[in-house]
Amino acid sequence: MRTYTSRTRTLHSSDPVVTSESSPESNKRKLISEETDLGSRKRVKTSVKEKKPERNSKSKQRTLVQLHFCVDKSIIRKCAICDLCYTKGAKDDEELHRVHCSRVQRGLEWSREVEKEGYGSTIHELESMVKMEKGKMGRIICFPANVNGKMGGKLKTLLEMVNLSLSSPELDTAALQRSKVYLFLVQEGTHSRPERVVGCAIAQQIKAAMAVLPPAISDSLNEASNSVDVGGTFCNPKLLPTAMGISRLFVSSTYRRQGIARRLLSAAASTFIPGCPLDPHKGEIAFSQPTGNGAQVMHSWGGGNVRVYEDNTG
Repeated sequence: MRTYTSRTRTLHSSDPVVTSESSPESNKRKLISEETDLGSRKRVKTSVKEKKPERNSKSKQRTLVQLHFCVDKSIIRKCAICDLCYTKGAKDDEELHRVHCSRVQRGLEWSREVEKEGYGSTIHELESMVKMEKGKMGRIICFPANVNGKMGGKLKTLLEMVNLSLSSPELDTAALQRSKVYLFLVQEGTHSRPERVVGCAIAQQIKAAMAVLPPAISDSLNEASNSVDVGGTFCNPKLLPTAMGISRLFVSSTYRRQGIARRLLSAAASTFIPGCPLDPHKGEIAFSQPTGNGAQVMHSWGGGNVRVYEDNTG
Protein backbone atom coordinates (compact mmCIF):
# COMPACT_ATOMS: atom_id res chain seq x y z
CA MET A 1 0.00 0.00 0.00
CA ARG A 2 1.42 3.31 -1.03
CA THR A 3 0.94 6.55 0.70
CA TYR A 4 1.57 10.15 -0.59
CA THR A 5 3.75 12.45 1.39
CA SER A 6 5.15 15.87 0.58
CA ARG A 7 8.58 15.70 -0.74
CA THR A 8 10.81 18.46 -1.76
CA ARG A 9 12.12 18.23 -5.24
CA THR A 10 15.63 19.42 -5.83
CA LEU A 11 16.14 21.27 -9.08
CA HIS A 12 19.28 20.73 -11.00
CA SER A 13 20.96 23.15 -13.26
CA SER A 14 20.26 20.93 -16.23
CA ASP A 15 16.50 21.03 -15.65
CA PRO A 16 14.64 23.73 -17.62
CA VAL A 17 12.94 26.43 -15.60
CA VAL A 18 9.40 27.09 -16.77
CA THR A 19 7.52 30.12 -15.47
CA SER A 20 4.26 31.82 -16.39
CA GLU A 21 6.06 34.74 -18.04
CA SER A 22 8.21 32.62 -20.26
CA SER A 23 5.33 30.53 -21.50
CA PRO A 24 4.52 30.64 -25.24
CA GLU A 25 1.05 31.99 -24.65
CA SER A 26 2.29 34.96 -22.58
CA ASN A 27 4.94 35.81 -25.14
CA LYS A 28 2.32 35.80 -27.87
CA ARG A 29 0.09 38.15 -25.92
CA LYS A 30 3.02 40.49 -25.30
CA LEU A 31 3.86 40.67 -29.00
CA ILE A 32 0.26 41.41 -29.89
CA SER A 33 0.04 44.27 -27.34
CA GLU A 34 3.28 45.80 -28.58
CA GLU A 35 2.06 45.70 -32.18
CA THR A 36 -1.19 47.33 -31.09
CA ASP A 37 0.66 50.14 -29.29
CA LEU A 38 2.90 50.75 -32.29
CA GLY A 39 -0.10 50.87 -34.60
CA SER A 40 -1.93 53.38 -32.45
CA ARG A 41 1.16 55.57 -32.21
CA LYS A 42 1.57 55.52 -35.97
CA ARG A 43 -2.05 56.51 -36.43
CA VAL A 44 -1.66 59.42 -34.01
CA LYS A 45 1.42 60.68 -35.80
CA THR A 46 -0.27 60.32 -39.15
CA SER A 47 -3.32 62.31 -37.99
CA VAL A 48 -1.09 65.09 -36.68
CA LYS A 49 0.79 65.27 -39.95
CA GLU A 50 -2.45 65.38 -41.91
CA LYS A 51 -3.72 68.48 -40.00
CA LYS A 52 -0.76 70.68 -40.93
CA PRO A 53 -1.51 71.00 -44.63
CA GLU A 54 -5.13 71.85 -43.75
CA ARG A 55 -3.99 74.87 -41.74
CA ASN A 56 -1.68 75.98 -44.52
CA SER A 57 -4.45 75.66 -47.05
CA LYS A 58 -6.77 77.83 -44.95
CA SER A 59 -4.14 80.55 -44.59
CA LYS A 60 -3.54 80.54 -48.33
CA GLN A 61 -7.28 80.93 -49.00
CA ARG A 62 -7.56 84.09 -46.83
CA THR A 63 -9.00 86.96 -48.89
CA LEU A 64 -7.37 90.41 -48.89
CA VAL A 65 -9.14 93.76 -49.17
CA GLN A 66 -7.49 96.61 -51.04
CA LEU A 67 -8.16 100.21 -49.95
CA HIS A 68 -8.31 103.12 -52.37
CA PHE A 69 -7.84 106.82 -51.57
CA CYS A 70 -10.11 109.14 -53.52
CA VAL A 71 -8.31 112.47 -53.95
CA ASP A 72 -10.82 113.92 -56.41
CA LYS A 73 -13.36 114.89 -53.71
CA SER A 74 -12.51 117.08 -50.74
CA ILE A 75 -13.60 116.05 -47.23
CA ILE A 76 -14.09 119.71 -46.30
CA ARG A 77 -17.77 120.62 -46.38
CA LYS A 78 -19.43 124.05 -46.17
CA CYS A 79 -22.95 124.20 -44.81
CA ALA A 80 -25.36 126.16 -47.00
CA ILE A 81 -27.39 127.21 -43.94
CA CYS A 82 -24.78 128.40 -41.42
CA ASP A 83 -21.77 128.83 -43.80
CA LEU A 84 -19.58 126.82 -41.42
CA CYS A 85 -16.77 124.75 -42.92
CA TYR A 86 -16.11 121.40 -41.25
CA THR A 87 -14.36 118.09 -41.94
CA LYS A 88 -16.71 115.32 -43.01
CA GLY A 89 -16.13 112.14 -41.03
CA ALA A 90 -14.44 113.90 -38.09
CA LYS A 91 -16.65 113.29 -35.06
CA ASP A 92 -15.74 116.52 -33.25
CA ASP A 93 -16.18 118.67 -36.35
CA GLU A 94 -19.55 117.17 -37.22
CA GLU A 95 -20.81 117.61 -33.65
CA LEU A 96 -19.62 121.25 -33.63
CA HIS A 97 -21.44 121.87 -36.89
CA ARG A 98 -24.63 120.22 -35.66
CA VAL A 99 -24.81 122.39 -32.51
CA HIS A 100 -23.75 125.59 -34.27
CA CYS A 101 -26.17 125.15 -37.18
CA SER A 102 -29.07 124.55 -34.79
CA ARG A 103 -28.28 127.74 -32.85
CA VAL A 104 -27.89 129.79 -36.01
CA GLN A 105 -31.35 128.74 -37.17
CA ARG A 106 -33.33 128.72 -33.91
CA GLY A 107 -31.20 130.69 -31.46
CA LEU A 108 -29.55 129.86 -28.14
CA GLU A 109 -31.68 128.59 -25.26
CA TRP A 110 -32.21 131.12 -22.47
CA SER A 111 -33.70 130.42 -19.06
CA ARG A 112 -35.20 133.07 -16.80
CA GLU A 113 -33.29 131.46 -13.95
CA VAL A 114 -30.13 132.98 -15.42
CA GLU A 115 -31.55 136.51 -15.05
CA LYS A 116 -32.31 136.15 -11.34
CA GLU A 117 -28.68 136.91 -10.41
CA GLY A 118 -28.90 140.54 -11.49
CA TYR A 119 -32.47 141.23 -12.52
CA GLY A 120 -33.35 144.83 -11.69
CA SER A 121 -29.79 145.83 -10.84
CA THR A 122 -27.63 144.97 -13.86
CA ILE A 123 -30.28 143.31 -16.08
CA HIS A 124 -33.13 145.48 -17.33
CA GLU A 125 -36.14 144.54 -19.42
CA LEU A 126 -36.59 147.31 -21.98
CA GLU A 127 -39.59 145.96 -23.91
CA SER A 128 -42.06 143.18 -23.24
CA MET A 129 -44.93 141.59 -25.16
CA VAL A 130 -43.45 142.46 -28.55
CA LYS A 131 -45.79 141.00 -31.18
CA MET A 132 -44.24 138.89 -33.91
CA GLU A 133 -45.41 136.70 -36.76
CA LYS A 134 -47.48 133.56 -36.14
CA GLY A 135 -48.68 134.90 -32.80
CA LYS A 136 -45.32 134.69 -31.05
CA MET A 137 -44.28 137.22 -28.42
CA GLY A 138 -40.85 138.58 -27.69
CA ARG A 139 -39.04 140.87 -25.26
CA ILE A 140 -35.78 142.86 -25.13
CA ILE A 141 -33.36 142.86 -22.19
CA CYS A 142 -30.13 144.76 -21.62
CA PHE A 143 -27.11 144.21 -19.34
CA PRO A 144 -23.37 145.06 -19.21
CA ALA A 145 -21.10 142.90 -21.33
CA ASN A 146 -18.63 142.29 -18.49
CA VAL A 147 -21.07 140.34 -16.26
CA ASN A 148 -19.91 137.30 -14.31
CA GLY A 149 -21.53 134.14 -12.96
CA LYS A 150 -24.15 132.26 -14.95
CA MET A 151 -24.88 135.31 -17.09
CA GLY A 152 -21.21 135.61 -18.00
CA GLY A 153 -21.00 131.95 -19.01
CA LYS A 154 -24.16 132.22 -21.10
CA LEU A 155 -22.91 135.39 -22.79
CA LYS A 156 -19.57 133.74 -23.60
CA THR A 157 -21.35 130.87 -25.38
CA LEU A 158 -23.55 133.35 -27.26
CA LEU A 159 -20.61 135.49 -28.40
CA GLU A 160 -18.71 132.41 -29.59
CA MET A 161 -21.65 131.51 -31.81
CA VAL A 162 -22.06 135.09 -33.08
CA ASN A 163 -18.34 135.56 -33.81
CA LEU A 164 -18.20 132.24 -35.65
CA SER A 165 -21.22 133.17 -37.76
CA LEU A 166 -19.89 136.63 -38.63
CA SER A 167 -16.24 135.50 -38.98
CA SER A 168 -15.36 138.15 -36.40
CA PRO A 169 -12.54 138.12 -33.84
CA GLU A 170 -13.18 137.75 -30.14
CA LEU A 171 -13.87 140.95 -28.21
CA ASP A 172 -11.14 141.67 -25.68
CA THR A 173 -11.70 142.54 -22.03
CA ALA A 174 -11.27 146.29 -22.59
CA ALA A 175 -13.96 146.28 -25.31
CA LEU A 176 -16.38 144.30 -23.14
CA GLN A 177 -15.97 146.77 -20.27
CA ARG A 178 -17.20 149.57 -22.56
CA SER A 179 -20.09 147.56 -24.04
CA LYS A 180 -23.72 146.69 -23.35
CA VAL A 181 -25.60 143.61 -24.56
CA TYR A 182 -29.10 143.83 -26.06
CA LEU A 183 -30.95 140.53 -26.53
CA PHE A 184 -34.23 139.74 -28.24
CA LEU A 185 -35.86 136.74 -26.56
CA VAL A 186 -38.72 134.66 -27.96
CA GLN A 187 -40.94 132.21 -26.11
CA GLU A 188 -41.48 129.01 -28.11
CA GLY A 189 -44.37 126.81 -27.05
CA THR A 190 -45.57 126.90 -23.45
CA HIS A 191 -44.09 129.06 -20.70
CA SER A 192 -42.54 125.99 -19.10
CA ARG A 193 -40.07 125.75 -21.97
CA PRO A 194 -37.01 128.03 -22.02
CA GLU A 195 -36.85 131.12 -24.22
CA ARG A 196 -34.45 131.49 -27.12
CA VAL A 197 -32.05 134.30 -27.99
CA VAL A 198 -32.98 135.04 -31.60
CA GLY A 199 -31.36 138.49 -31.81
CA CYS A 200 -28.23 140.07 -30.32
CA ALA A 201 -26.65 143.52 -30.55
CA ILE A 202 -23.44 144.62 -28.81
CA ALA A 203 -23.27 148.40 -28.37
CA GLN A 204 -19.84 149.85 -27.56
CA GLN A 205 -18.64 153.24 -26.39
CA ILE A 206 -16.33 154.76 -29.00
CA LYS A 207 -14.71 158.13 -29.67
CA ALA A 208 -14.63 158.56 -33.45
CA ALA A 209 -15.82 157.02 -36.72
CA MET A 210 -15.77 157.68 -40.46
CA ALA A 211 -18.61 158.78 -42.73
CA VAL A 212 -19.74 156.31 -45.38
CA LEU A 213 -19.37 157.53 -48.96
CA PRO A 214 -22.07 157.00 -51.60
CA PRO A 215 -21.18 154.32 -54.18
CA ALA A 216 -20.67 156.78 -57.06
CA ILE A 217 -18.32 159.02 -55.06
CA SER A 218 -16.48 156.10 -53.46
CA ASP A 219 -15.60 154.62 -56.84
CA SER A 220 -13.95 157.80 -58.06
CA LEU A 221 -12.18 158.50 -54.79
CA ASN A 222 -10.99 154.92 -54.54
CA GLU A 223 -9.13 155.26 -57.80
CA ALA A 224 -7.40 158.34 -56.44
CA SER A 225 -6.68 156.62 -53.10
CA ASN A 226 -8.66 159.26 -51.20
CA SER A 227 -10.97 156.79 -49.41
CA VAL A 228 -10.58 154.03 -46.84
CA ASP A 229 -11.93 150.52 -47.42
CA VAL A 230 -13.35 149.18 -44.16
CA GLY A 231 -14.62 145.64 -44.75
CA GLY A 232 -15.84 146.46 -48.26
CA THR A 233 -17.38 149.81 -47.27
CA PHE A 234 -15.64 152.91 -48.60
CA CYS A 235 -15.41 155.78 -46.12
CA ASN A 236 -14.00 159.24 -45.85
CA PRO A 237 -10.74 158.86 -43.87
CA LYS A 238 -11.55 161.89 -41.71
CA LEU A 239 -12.46 160.81 -38.15
CA LEU A 240 -15.62 162.36 -36.73
CA PRO A 241 -16.71 162.36 -33.06
CA THR A 242 -19.15 159.48 -32.49
CA ALA A 243 -20.62 158.29 -29.21
CA MET A 244 -21.79 154.72 -29.85
CA GLY A 245 -20.70 151.86 -32.08
CA ILE A 246 -22.40 148.57 -32.91
CA SER A 247 -19.67 145.94 -32.80
CA ARG A 248 -21.89 142.85 -33.27
CA LEU A 249 -25.39 142.43 -34.75
CA PHE A 250 -26.92 139.00 -35.27
CA VAL A 251 -30.39 137.54 -35.89
CA SER A 252 -31.17 133.83 -36.20
CA SER A 253 -31.97 132.78 -39.76
CA THR A 254 -35.49 131.55 -38.89
CA TYR A 255 -36.44 134.97 -37.46
CA ARG A 256 -34.92 137.30 -40.03
CA ARG A 257 -36.95 139.90 -41.93
CA GLN A 258 -39.26 140.43 -38.97
CA GLY A 259 -37.84 143.74 -37.75
CA ILE A 260 -35.81 142.25 -34.87
CA ALA A 261 -32.54 143.94 -35.85
CA ARG A 262 -34.22 147.35 -36.13
CA ARG A 263 -35.86 146.94 -32.70
CA LEU A 264 -32.54 146.05 -31.10
CA LEU A 265 -30.77 149.01 -32.72
CA SER A 266 -33.52 151.43 -31.69
CA ALA A 267 -33.41 150.13 -28.11
CA ALA A 268 -29.65 150.58 -27.99
CA ALA A 269 -29.82 154.11 -29.44
CA SER A 270 -32.37 155.24 -26.85
CA THR A 271 -30.85 153.64 -23.73
CA PHE A 272 -27.09 153.29 -24.24
CA ILE A 273 -26.44 156.69 -22.66
CA PRO A 274 -29.03 157.19 -19.88
CA GLY A 275 -31.12 160.30 -20.50
CA CYS A 276 -29.41 161.03 -23.83
CA PRO A 277 -30.96 159.21 -26.80
CA LEU A 278 -28.82 159.02 -29.94
CA ASP A 279 -30.03 159.69 -33.48
CA PRO A 280 -28.53 157.59 -36.32
CA HIS A 281 -29.70 160.13 -38.91
CA LYS A 282 -27.35 162.68 -37.35
CA GLY A 283 -24.32 160.40 -37.57
CA GLU A 284 -24.19 159.70 -33.83
CA ILE A 285 -23.98 155.90 -34.29
CA ALA A 286 -21.46 153.78 -36.17
CA PHE A 287 -21.11 150.16 -37.26
CA SER A 288 -17.96 148.06 -36.98
CA GLN A 289 -16.97 146.61 -40.38
CA PRO A 290 -20.48 145.50 -41.38
CA THR A 291 -21.10 142.40 -43.48
CA GLY A 292 -23.30 142.44 -46.59
CA ASN A 293 -26.52 141.96 -44.61
CA GLY A 294 -25.29 144.30 -41.88
CA ALA A 295 -24.62 147.06 -44.41
CA GLN A 296 -28.19 146.79 -45.70
CA VAL A 297 -29.59 147.14 -42.18
CA MET A 298 -27.22 150.01 -41.50
CA HIS A 299 -28.35 151.99 -44.54
CA SER A 300 -32.07 151.27 -44.16
CA TRP A 301 -32.18 151.98 -40.41
CA GLY A 302 -29.82 154.98 -40.39
CA GLY A 303 -30.98 156.57 -43.62
CA GLY A 304 -27.48 156.53 -45.09
CA ASN A 305 -25.98 158.63 -42.27
CA VAL A 306 -24.59 155.81 -40.10
CA ARG A 307 -20.82 155.84 -39.81
CA VAL A 308 -18.24 153.04 -39.75
CA TYR A 309 -15.34 152.43 -37.37
CA GLU A 310 -12.69 149.79 -36.87
CA ASP A 311 -12.53 147.71 -33.71
CA ASN A 312 -8.95 148.65 -32.92
CA THR A 313 -9.63 152.38 -33.31
CA GLY A 314 -12.91 152.63 -31.39
